[in-house]
Amino acid sequence: MGSRLTEAQADFAAAVRDFAKRECASTDHPAGAGRPPHDPEIYRRLADLGWLGVCLPEEYGGAGGGLGDACVFLEETTYGLVPAGGFITTVITARAYERFGSEEQRRTVLEGVARGTVLAVAMSEPAAGSDVGALRTRAERLPGGGWLVEGQKTWISNAHLAESMLLVARTGPDKHRGLTMFHVPMDTPGVEVRGIETMGGREVNDVFLTGVRLPDDAVVGEEGHGWPQLMAGLNDERLFLAANMLGLARRAFDDAVSFVREREQFGRPIGTFQALRHRVADLATEIECARLLVREVAADCDAEPSRLFPREASMAKLKATETAKRVALECMQMMGGYGYATEYGMERHLRSAVVSTVYGGTSEIQRDIIGKSYGL
Repeated sequence: MGSRLTEAQADFAAAVRDFAKRECASTDHPAGAGRPPHDPEIYRRLADLGWLGVCLPEEYGGAGGGLGDACVFLEETTYGLVPAGGFITTVITARAYERFGSEEQRRTVLEGVARGTVLAVAMSEPAAGSDVGALRTRAERLPGGGWLVEGQKTWISNAHLAESMLLVARTGPDKHRGLTMFHVPMDTPGVEVRGIETMGGREVNDVFLTGVRLPDDAVVGEEGHGWPQLMAGLNDERLFLAANMLGLARRAFDDAVSFVREREQFGRPIGTFQALRHRVADLATEIECARLLVREVAADCDAEPSRLFPREASMAKLKATETAKRVALECMQMMGGYGYATEYGMERHLRSAVVSTVYGGTSEIQRDIIGKSYGL
């Protein structure tokens, strides 16, 4: 496949683009004005089409595709301003259940994803972000069986939309080997979700766990193996975030190019001035570089699904997110005051892009991973 899409993937991308134009009216509302990041009705339509299980096994209602197919879906839904904000955390979390969940967990969770349920992953804490080994939320075995969980998670994307979350908690003293994953339905007594208002609106949450009791079979995978299980999903998380921001960069770029073709000053379209024309050329080149990298890494991951690609996946995440941030900011500058106005949507693109270099591992963390891969 390399950096090019297969015929099936190209057809899939075209179908998603058609859906966005037909169902989301993205051409009439370029900013997605008044539309929430996640629209349950639109999400159900995507489920009815079988697209939410794009990279999940067919036996659980999925389409049986790979990471490349999921990246196509994420890129095109983001480009088309499809309000399916719950999908990215859902597909990242679902892949962990696919790898490590029990048969009952896989059937319950993955079939739910294909039908349109949203999932969240609860890892970060007030004192533990990039340093996952510093997690303090504790899960202790109860004498009569089961687990008692106490602690707080923060910056938890889509917890307010989710049916369940994949919780990472400390079950032993070892920094990394003392972590365990748990399946936690959001309606479990003692689980409280409080929204955090951000530049992008309501996207993330604090999750408080007070006297939460879980059964023995809530463990996902093996007790004490939460760290290697998390590491096994890094290809997925970084690639999906990269594909998401690749779609955003493309959208911001196309919106700006359409504007500078039509906007006239000094008797001609502003896009014909060399300063803007060269900026457009540079941004187009950067987007194409990001696109080729994301697709090539996705192809490598699909060719060797059991292998980790820490360097390549970090490169894809770093390149795509930094590109999206640069593109949105420079496109706002090209549009002048109109780029700052909510009517045109560029300010929304910028707000979405800025945080992408922070979540899912900051750009600094990605650079550190890449540097270490060269023995530094």
